[in-house]
Order: sequence, then structure tokens, then C-alpha cells
Amino acid sequence: MRKPGFFSCLRALILALTALQLSSCATNPVTGKSQLMLLSKDQEIALGQQSDPEIVAAFGRYDNEAIQQFINEKGQSMARVSHRPELKYEFKVLDSPVVNAFALPGGFVYFTRGILAHFNNEAEFAGVLGHEIGHITARHSAQQYSRQILAQAGLIAGAILSEDFRQYAGLAQTGIGLLFLKFGRDDESESDRLGVEYSTKIGYDAHQMADFFGTLDRLSKQSGGSIPTFLSTHPDPADRNKKVDRLASEWQQRATGSSYEVKRNSYLRMIDGLVYGEDPRQGYVEGNTFYHPELKFQYPVPPGWQVNNMSSQVQMAPEDGKALLLLTLSPEKSPSQAADAMLQQYQLTQLSRRNETVNGLQAVSVLAEQANEQTQQVVSVLAYLIEYEGRVYLLMGMAYKEDFNAYTARFRQTMEGFRKLTDPSKINVSPERIRIERIDKDTNLRAALQDAGMPSSRYEELAILNGMELNSPLSRGTLIKVVSK
Repeated sequence: MRKPGFFSCLRALILALTALQLSSCATNPVTGKSQLMLLSKDQEIALGQQSDPEIVAAFGRYDNEAIQQFINEKGQSMARVSHRPELKYEFKVLDSPVVNAFALPGGFVYFTRGILAHFNNEAEFAGVLGHEIGHITARHSAQQYSRQILAQAGLIAGAILSEDFRQYAGLAQTGIGLLFLKFGRDDESESDRLGVEYSTKIGYDAHQMADFFGTLDRLSKQSGGSIPTFLSTHPDPADRNKKVDRLASEWQQRATGSSYEVKRNSYLRMIDGLVYGEDPRQGYVEGNTFYHPELKFQYPVPPGWQVNNMSSQVQMAPEDGKALLLLTLSPEKSPSQAADAMLQQYQLTQLSRRNETVNGLQAVSVLAEQANEQTQQVVSVLAYLIEYEGRVYLLMGMAYKEDFNAYTARFRQTMEGFRKLTDPSKINVSPERIRIERIDKDTNLRAALQDAGMPSSRYEELAILNGMELNSPLSRGTLIKVVSK
């Protein structure tokens, strides 16, 4: 966990300027047509610059400089052939297992290590890279974020928060909400077209981008459609596959005689050793207990509650979405100072405060409220500020006032269960990683996975990871992905 990156948003400024902006039109850099734009170019860039630190703080930057350099080099090369080469682009890999890629207004592009694990060549990566740059060049993010700013009263919370809690400004990070903006079908189709164009222009075979939609479709079906996979807003990945495949052929026909690269082996060798899935070193749940091996603490999680573990905070919520429990770090030096800062930061009215001892650790408990003037509803908050090994941990439970008493006991059980982690078996854990193996004989994927010692229960997962079927033939010398600790 890291120090959280909260900051004040530009909502008031944007609202104040809306009347002027609504009366002005801008020329879309991609289409050349006039369009109504709620953000100026300078505001668009400023928004991306302000949100970027929160994105990185929330998910963490993946610690592999070779991969970071690769995505930046390819990104800068593609940016130069895009419709907005004058922007100062930044490309980063986030330390998240979620299969996702997204862009912020103004030139910020992010890939998760989860999506990198599922690419099987550079051309697939390049197609998705072009798609995300396309959202920026066509100003999709700026348009959608502008609408979001004007439509909502507060900031957007994380993926597991209920719709009710998304209206409370100050209780979640602004930048994280950008992950959940929904682009329309036309925007996605336009970005697909631009992804084909840009990746073709820098020499990659865009047919591979079409093939990657098959992987996304299989991932979605495997998970029951419940994970926020890349481009999950589009209703039909198979249909998208056909359109992108046709666009790739059209672009390649414009440059007859040119060869287009796939670069499968070089990509696979680059991701050899990539962390795969959840990284338990950053915290994990086992048996209704959350363990953090690096920071050496543990606490109980209410049974049946969903857990979203991010770099800057851990979010917990019941299925009904009527409560929220957060764990994060306070930048303050003592529980008392942290309590004062919390009240000010979240604009809470303190009802009571007590000095506590939690499993031998000095702490302060606070009961407070936050009133929402627009809805006339009150959110009740119970917080424990716990000092442990030079850090102050903030555990904050919240619910509407009428529901609060139903969750108070669960909040207290988690907060008062915070303790030092000493069990070596919980501390000495390691993540799974991608391992690249070379096939030494003609075979098929199923047999190759069996020879590699992979359990049969994971064959289908690994087939998707390799972008193959289990009966796909493999020739001697083929590289495949397996996973190991």
C-alpha cells in the first residue's frame, strides 16, 4: 500500500465555464468536422495530468523497466503518426491483474500487466495501443468525462461500490472513475478503425488485433461476463473481430508490397517472468482474513463481502451495496492528527472520539456524519485510526444513517481485528509468473501443457492465455506460456 493520492478536482471550474463552452465548437482532429466540446484542449491536458498520479497511486506502476521502455517506445512511435502528434504522450504499465487498457484525456495511456499477459505477439499489443491512442486523438475521453462531470454531483468510486455511493464527493478518487467511463458504439468503432490505421502505419499486421477479440470473448465467457475486460462495453467481440479484420485488409491493400510484422517470439520472451494474476505480496484474502505480507498486518473481512485490493486502498462491500469499508494509509504521524485530517478531508461532522488500544496498538476511534445537501441524506461513518510500525492506518466504514446500525458490528469486528501478521506461512508467499517454454517436438497444446506439469483444471485458462485451442497443433520450436511460482 502507498500513501493515497487524493486531490481536489476541477469540477467547480468546469461548471463555471460550461456556459461559455457550450456555445463554442471545436474541430475534431480525426474527422475534421465541427463538434460541441465541453473541455478546451488545455483543460483536457490538465485533466489528464491531474488524474495520472492518482491512477498510478491506486494501481501501482509495474516494476519492470524493460517492459515500461517497450510500451513507451512503441507508443511514442505511434503517436507521431497519429492525428494529434503535438500532444505530450505518456505510456505506462500498471501493476494490476485486470485485463484492461485505457486512456485519459490529453495523452495518457495505460496497460495493465493483466492484458500484457494475454497478448501473444507485438502486433496484438500494437492494435490495442492504436485503439487507445485513437480515443485520445478523437477526443472521446474528453467528451465522456465532460458529460460525466456535468451529470454527477460527486466523484466516482471503485468497481465494487454501489450506485448510491457514487454521488458522495470526497469519498473516492477522481482518477479511478475514468476507468469506468462507457464509450458508445460509435466511439469504439472509430477507435477500432484508428487502431488498425496507426498500427499498420508503424508496420504491424492489424489482422492480429482482430484475433485478440477472440481472446477477449473467451475471457468474458469464462468469467461469466463479470470482469471489466478491455472494451467490455462493446456488445459483440465476434462482430468486432470481423470488422477489424476487414479494415486491416483494406489498409494493407493501400500499401501493396509492404510486409507487416507480428513478432510473436520477441514479445513472448519479453514477458517471460511477468507476474500473473493477483500478487499476494500486495495483500490477499484467505478464509475471510486479509493478509498483507509486505506490511505485515492482517484483519478479518466480513463474510460474503467483496474485496477490491488496490495499491492505495482496499475496498470492501456487501452484495447489497448498502455499506462500504475502506482501508488506506494516512499521511499523518499520529492517530489523533490523522483523525483531524480525515474529518477535514471528507468534510465530516464529528459526533464522538475515543482513544483506543487495538491488539496492543495505539488508536483513535471516531463516529461522524456527512450530509449531502442535494439528496438531503446523511452518511454515518465509523473510523479507526491505528498506529502500526511508523504508519497510521485508516479504516473507515460508512452507510446511510438509516442502515448504519445494521453494519456497525461488522465494521467494529474488522477494525478491532487489525493486528500484526506473524505467521510465516502467510508472509512467505509469492505470485505466479508467466514462464515461456519451447516445445521440443511436434504435439498439440493439451499434450504440451501436460508435459509442462500444468494441472488439467487449468488447461482451458492456459489455452485462452496462449490464444489457442487445446487441440491446436504445435510444431517443434514453438514457444508457449505456462505459469509457475
